[in-house]
Amino acid sequence: MSDLFSLSGKTALVTGATRGIGLAVARELGRAGAEVIISSEDADACREVAASLASEGIKAHSLAADLRYEQSVADLANGSLELFGHIDILVCNAGVAPHMGPLTTATDEEWELTFTVNLRSTVWLTNRLLPAMAEQGGGSVVLMSSIAGGRGNKALGLYGISKAGLAQLARNLAVEWGPSNIRVNAISPGVIETEFARPLTDNPEIVKRRIALTPLRRFGCPEEVAALAVLLAAPGGAFISGQNIIVDGGTTIGDGN
Repeated sequence: MSDLFSLSGKTALVTGATRGIGLAVARELGRAGAEVIISSEDADACREVAASLASEGIKAHSLAADLRYEQSVADLANGSLELFGHIDILVCNAGVAPHMGPLTTATDEEWELTFTVNLRSTVWLTNRLLPAMAEQGGGSVVLMSSIAGGRGNKALGLYGISKAGLAQLARNLAVEWGPSNIRVNAISPGVIETEFARPLTDNPEIVKRRIALTPLRRFGCPEEVAALAVLLAAPGGAFISGQNIIVDGGTTIGDGN
């Protein structure tokens, strides 16, 4: 592997890493040479995924955390630093979408859950890990946003608002921590073939409409998002910061013709 894309000797923490995009990111970071912490709220799933990746020759560890609670996030940050001594790469991928439909039908509980898991927990985690990252000379942070955060959507408004917040958080953190050699970027996937996206990919009408809007005429796969995360973490991405990079096969640039 070219040194531009090597993560040998680096350490990484990935949230929401037991399935879908998060699992793909963890695997590809590991294949690039990083030692990876697998985190999600399900401790058994974390251990199973870490063991599976270890069987592939990837150095992987498990640390469960419930991102609804600040103390759990603090424990995750502290546990990661205790395990590695430092974190070079942080990927905040965990997210929820408990509400689908107009904003007028979203409950206070759904607002609270969406914003706590998708946005507030990322602030908690970066507040705890970025000072340590700065002390070690820098690092890379990747926040998983969404194209839902860049335009209106009748079904995904609440989710989209939280993801728009992540894109802005990436810009702000990039400005705040850039002088400490910390790069912060967001990735905004389109429709990716994952369990999380099944409400979309299992609906024939939505599939037909979305494919027609996408110049590449297909949905993406998790590895295509993970490849970008590797670039953003690697030396090859060392001059990329404060960006929200869209990975959607062109969905957001066409008019359906």
